[in-house]
Amino acid sequence: MSDAFGRAIRDHFRGERDEPLLHRDGGETVEHPIEAFYFADFDPSADPAHEWLASRLRGPLVDLGAGTGRHALYFQERFETVAIEPSPALVETMRDRGVDDAREGDMFALREQFERDRFGSALANGTQVGLAGSMRGLSEFLGDLAHVTAPDATAVVDSYDPTHPATAELVGYRDDPTPGLAHRVMFFEYEGETNPVLQLRLFSPARLREAAIGTGWELGEVARGGEGNEYHYRAALRKRGDA
Repeated sequence: MSDAFGRAIRDHFRGERDEPLLHRDGGETVEHPIEAFYFADFDPSADPAHEWLASRLRGPLVDLGAGTGRHALYFQERFETVAIEPSPALVETMRDRGVDDAREGDMFALREQFERDRFGSALANGTQVGLAGSMRGLSEFLGDLAHVTAPDATAVVDSYDPTHPATAELVGYRDDPTPGLAHRVMFFEYEGETNPVLQLRLFSPARLREAAIGTGWELGEVARGGEGNEYHYRAALRKRGDA
């Protein structure tokens, strides 16, 4: 399978990238900001948003869709951290950057990869939960995540909020008549190679709360992005006391 996305980021890290990583939807094309998205420091002491995220996680941690290991590098100094990523090039990059336990893996096949109650918390940062594809898919993912996390576990996930007007400006945005839901369709291109088309479902916090019913999770605090990025949010989840 094509790994144009992962190769571009790996080449950037190695200083070998001569062409842009393109983010496309039909004729709409923008350059993906690799340095800002994947190599900026994660420093809770300097950024309140980072502090909010860090304070809601504990070990052992599973970092889902870990990218370049930006978060894993911080958390592994504090507790056991397992970083999984479907891109072989990104797993290679994480290892080169010093991530201790970087594995090629699928966040939507957790039961096949980890035993029950394996982790104390989970992080899925990068809006990749949208790859669940539907409300049912999101509920199934949360149920699987509950299976591999401890009874008192926490988790942080993120998404773009379809109820915020600025979300409609995203590349690949598709409206949906159902309140609190939308679609996003896009693909990445690098050096003439394209990744498979990504079809993401965007969920409002209210829809995330609905999807969590019956999974063992409940929605806690929701943190909005900063000025100009309010359409993005992170959601803190916790295990239900009766789960």
